[in-house]
Amino acid sequence: MDLRPFIEALPKTETHLHVEGALPYELLRELDPDRFPPEPAFRRRDHRFANFPEFDRTLLQHALPWFTSAERYHVAAKRMFARQAALNIRYVETSFHLPVTQFIHVSGPEIIAAILSAVPAGMTVRVFAGMPRNAYTGQLKAVIDELVDWDDLAGVDLHGFEVMPTESWTAPVWARVRAAGKITKCHAGEFGGADRVREAIEDLGVRRIQHGVRAVEDAAVLKLAADVGATFDVCPISNVRLRVVPSMAEHPLRRLMQAGVRCTLSTDDPLCFANSLVDEYLAIASECDFNASELAALARAGWEVAEVASEERRRALGEIDRLAEGNGSH
Repeated sequence: MDLRPFIEALPKTETHLHVEGALPYELLRELDPDRFPPEPAFRRRDHRFANFPEFDRTLLQHALPWFTSAERYHVAAKRMFARQAALNIRYVETSFHLPVTQFIHVSGPEIIAAILSAVPAGMTVRVFAGMPRNAYTGQLKAVIDELVDWDDLAGVDLHGFEVMPTESWTAPVWARVRAAGKITKCHAGEFGGADRVREAIEDLGVRRIQHGVRAVEDAAVLKLAADVGATFDVCPISNVRLRVVPSMAEHPLRRLMQAGVRCTLSTDDPLCFANSLVDEYLAIASECDFNASELAALARAGWEVAEVASEERRRALGEIDRLAEGNGSH
């Protein structure tokens, strides 16, 4: 069965997306066509990054030349959101890399405003501040302490190379952010094992895990995640391209869902992976044999955690159910 029409028709959410990592590559071509070739090798579907540091260098070497001002964030976000809207993505959670504020001397609230001013009609966007595990130092320390007062900030996300330890400043900062009514996320269970997922849940109080796929290595951690109602915002193509899993066919997404863990689908860093959210759905449908019912469950999960009005959530879930019924799923 060709599931593409069904996937395209689903009202979708994207809840794990880095703004800098989602820079539309054609903007770099427009900026400097001599420097940025039409089809770089790292964007090919068969490319595998050797390790996270290589991926990180590639991303920064391509993102930083573009993101030099608030206006550049607006331009990139407008192009990115238009592309998502064309795929029937109606809700987006995206993070910007907080240290960039120090590189380009533009405040976080200015960057957030630039991103939000690019949102098209019919789409809801929540913006998060992402930061590495060693971010609480120098001038950035004061910036992090101010995050609770940024009205348009949806929350925070701890990201970067997971082999780095989670430092002692993180838990109290994350607790203050939650007390201010914002959402806390953490990258865990990607390059680190199931213990990092446990740490994010128990020590940081996080219920939104970015990736989380290696939780399958410990049944007790899977049960913990399910019991506390954690959500794993999973990016299968990223996991394959970064060698977190050997192949799409071996991706543990179904095992996570069968263990009772709520999972969503996202693209992570399309600048590096040349992927769309429809590609993610198609990949697990074709290579993991996900049926329409399972795909609908992933779409539903995104709306269940979306920060939207209850009526908007109800409409989206109802639309998903009607599409699933019409596609013969039960």
